[in-house]
Amino acid sequence: MEDIVVKDLIKVYKTGKSEVIALRGLDCAIKGGTILAIMGPSGCGKTTFLNIIAGLDRPTAGSVKMGDENIVDYTDSELVTHRRDRVGIVFQFFNLVPTLTARENIELPMRLAKKDAKTLRTRADELLVLVGMGDRAKHKPDELSGGEQQRIGIATALANDPPLLLADEPTGELDSETGHEVLALFRKLRDEFGKTIVIVTHDQRIGQIADSIMTIVDGRITGEMSGEEFHQRSLEAVRSRSSPS
Repeated sequence: MEDIVVKDLIKVYKTGKSEVIALRGLDCAIKGGTILAIMGPSGCGKTTFLNIIAGLDRPTAGSVKMGDENIVDYTDSELVTHRRDRVGIVFQFFNLVPTLTARENIELPMRLAKKDAKTLRTRADELLVLVGMGDRAKHKPDELSGGEQQRIGIATALANDPPLLLADEPTGELDSETGHEVLALFRKLRDEFGKTIVIVTHDQRIGQIADSIMTIVDGRITGEMSGEEFHQRSLEAVRSRSSPS
């Protein structure tokens, strides 16, 4: 996976006569094949940043280069191809089609890419096994637990084998144990398949899997550290709270 280089990214939303500045000249580099976690308070611009990289939104100014290509310059049709082939998106609320089975949800992005029937079935079954859901292929979302739905959501995001995976609060609706399992799955996707993964999260356990942590406040990057450093700080904070005064 190519590196992603973001320079002077600005996003201004206009509502009537008012303007809301979501991103204020953000700069960062995401190394291919690594996990970047983005943290910060609600409304700070985290999801806006993710949406621009995904090609779901356009910035007001700035550039987002993936290799030699600046996706900000893409036409609408090129952005559709970008979202279909190069980016997989994992949502907090799973975003599965309720009338489709687990396998059919995974097949859907491949149908949009006009893959043949044999590829649909083979790839979907491979992904079901990868995310530990091989025995849930025929189950619909309302027959699955939250953790199971999120695993199917991840498999669906991987359907067209994109090099980049974007996740917006992927453990936000999960219990502690299930959230840990989902984070372990992201680590596996990086280590075994070389995926570049960007995760927006409030989950303090992210330091256990992330290569780097970036903090955004009011549309600006206010801090960066390694995942290991973040993890150690989190452990120290827990020890400090639990030690007698």
